[in-house]
Amino acid sequence: MRISDLLKREGITFSLEVFPPKTSDKYSETAEAAREIARLGPDFMSVTYGAGGGTGEYTTGIAAGIQQEFGVPTLAHLTCVSSDRAHVMRMLELYRKNGIENILALRGDLPKDGQLSKDYRYAVELIRDIRENGDFCVGGACYPEGHIESAHKKEDLQHLREKTEAGLDFLTTQMFFNNDIFYNFLYRAREAGITVPVIAGIMPITNAKQLKRSVALSGTDVPQRFRAIVDCFGDNAAAMKQAGIIYATEQIIDLIANGIRHIHVYTMNKPEVAGGIMRNLSEILR
Repeated sequence: MRISDLLKREGITFSLEVFPPKTSDKYSETAEAAREIARLGPDFMSVTYGAGGGTGEYTTGIAAGIQQEFGVPTLAHLTCVSSDRAHVMRMLELYRKNGIENILALRGDLPKDGQLSKDYRYAVELIRDIRENGDFCVGGACYPEGHIESAHKKEDLQHLREKTEAGLDFLTTQMFFNNDIFYNFLYRAREAGITVPVIAGIMPITNAKQLKRSVALSGTDVPQRFRAIVDCFGDNAAAMKQAGIIYATEQIIDLIANGIRHIHVYTMNKPEVAGGIMRNLSEILR
C-alpha cells in the first residue's frame, strides 16, 4: 500500500522505524527485532539504508519480509551520496521485484573518506531519478530546525520546496524534542508553498549517551526540561528508559491534541520502547 494513500485516511497515522544490520552475522537478530516491532501493528514501517549503500540488500530483505509476513506496508530508504546512478537503478529494480512501492529518498550522511558520488550531490537529484524510473510513492526528509549544513532556515526551506516540486508525496521530519519548534516549522513551510503531508518524527531517548550522539549529529535543541530528566535519571538505565518513553509519549499527545495526524517513531530497533509508547497511547490511537 502506498504511504500517500495511508496519509489521506481519517484518524491518526502511526509508524515505526527500524534499521538493518551492518554485517550479515547480525541479520537474524535485527530481523527478529523488526518482526517484534511489526507485531505491534503500526500503520507502516520504515527501514533505513546505509549512506554507502552497503546495507541495501538487508534493507530490502527486512522491508519485504515485514510486508509478506505481517501485511504491514514498508517504506524503504535509499541514499545517494556515495552511489552512482547504476547502483540506484539496481536498487530500484530490487525494490520493485520485492513488492516495495514506497521509498524515502535521502542524500545520506557525507562519507568520512570524502568519496562523493559522481552522479549525485543532493537528494533532489535522486528524487528526480526515482520519479523517472518507476511508479513509486516517494517521501523525503525535512528539518524543523534547519539542515545542519544550511546557513539560514529560509535557504533550507527553498531547498525543501525544490525537493517537493521534484515529486515528493510526503515529508518526514528529523527528530525534535520541543514541539513548538515543529509547529513554527510547519507554519513556515506552508507559507513557503510546501503543501505535501508532513510526518512528525519522534526519537525516544532512553539513555544519556544516545542523547549526546543524537545532538552531535543533528544539532537538535534539547529543552531544559528534558536535560533535567537526563541529569536526574541518566545513571539509572531502567529509570531513564521509563522517563524517555514517557517524554516521547507526552510529545506525541501534545502533537495529536494540536491537530497533527501523522506520527513516526524512531525505535532504534527496541521493541520494548515502541511497545511502551503504543501502550501509553492505546486509547488515543484507537
